[in-house]
Amino acid sequence: MQQDAMQIKEKIISLLRLNGPSLPVHIAKGTGLSILFASAFLSELFYEKKIMISNIKVGNSPLYFLSGQEPQLERFFQYLKNKEKEAFLLLKEKKFLEDSKQEPAIRVALREIKDFAIAFKKNDEVYWRYFTVMEEEFDKKEEPVSVEIEEEPEVIHEKPEEDLKIFETEEIVKKEKRKVTKKRISQKQDEKFFNKIKEFLSEGNIEILDIQSFNKNDLVLKIKENGEEKLLIAYNKKKITITDLLKAHKKCSNENLQYLVLSLGEPSKNLKDMISAIKDLSKIDKVE
Repeated sequence: MQQDAMQIKEKIISLLRLNGPSLPVHIAKGTGLSILFASAFLSELFYEKKIMISNIKVGNSPLYFLSGQEPQLERFFQYLKNKEKEAFLLLKEKKFLEDSKQEPAIRVALREIKDFAIAFKKNDEVYWRYFTVMEEEFDKKEEPVSVEIEEEPEVIHEKPEEDLKIFETEEIVKKEKRKVTKKRISQKQDEKFFNKIKEFLSEGNIEILDIQSFNKNDLVLKIKENGEEKLLIAYNKKKITITDLLKAHKKCSNENLQYLVLSLGEPSKNLKDMISAIKDLSKIDKVE
C-alpha cells in the first residue's frame, strides 16, 4: 500500500535532519521509494521552501539539506572542479579575498562556488568571504599595508591584455548565469507538469505505484486503478499524434499491461479518426 504523501515528506525531513546533506539515492534507500519518485518528493519540498538545494553537484545531482546544515556541505568540496576547488581552499585559508586582486580564473571560480563564497562590498570594492565567516570579522582584522600601490605607478594601471581577460571573464560568468536561469525555469516547468498529472490522478482515486521515467517530454507511471495495475503515459504537450500512441503502446506491450494516455489537450484529428476506425474493425486479412 502506498505511503501517504505527507508521511513520506515527514520521513524525508527526518532523514535529512539525521544524516545532513543527502542525495536522492540516499533518500530513496531510506524511504523505500524509487530514485525518481524520491527526487519528485524532494523537488516538491524544495518548492514548498521546506528544504534547500546545493549549488555543488555530486555526479549530476545536487545535495538536499535543511536550513542550518550549510556548514556540512564542506564535506563535499572534493566534488568541485579543479579551479573551483583551488578557489575554495584559498578562500577558506584567507577567510576574505578582494575580487579585483585575484586572477581571472579564480574570479570566475569564486562566482561559481555559491555554497561557499559570499560576496559583499566595502568602499566600493567587491570582497568574498568564506561562508562560515561573519562579515563583521572583516572590520576587525588588521588592514594590510598597501606597499605595491605605492611602489610603481604602472602597478595601479592594468594592462590592456588584462582588461580584456577580465572583460572576457565577466562575459563567461554572465553566460553561465543565463544557462543556470534557463535550467531552473525548465525544471520548474517540468515539476508543474508532474504536479498537474498527480493532481488529476488523485481526483480520480488512482494510486501511483512508481515513476518509470520522467523528462520534459513525457511521464511514465505505474498506477493502480480499481485494483488493477496499469501504465500511464502523460505527454507534456497539447496534441498527441498517432506516433505518440504507437510509442505508448510499445512501452506497455513490454510489460503486458493495459495503459492510459494523457495530454494537455485534445488528440489530433488523424488520431481521432484512427481510433474511431479501429473500434469497428473486426479483422485485417491477406488475400492470397
